[in-house]
Amino acid sequence: MPARLSQAWTSSSAREGYRHFRLILQGGRGNERWVELEPLLQRGLRLRVTCQELKDSSQWLSGWQPLPPSDD
Repeated sequence: MPARLSQAWTSSSAREGYRHFRLILQGGRGNERWVELEPLLQRGLRLRVTCQELKDSSQWLSGWQPLPPSDD
């Protein structure tokens, strides 16, 4: 994982009902590295995600990506 991560992330599926997140905190060492992400629309809610998971482009995309229209 690069030392400098993107500050904005989009989840490929809703997490706690949200898809757009900002990087709040990062920690750990080596294979144990993790980040804490906060949804843009819900301050105070934190998700801890491993850096391995964050590197998986089927789960996370760097930046705030446009979302497809809802079927509702």
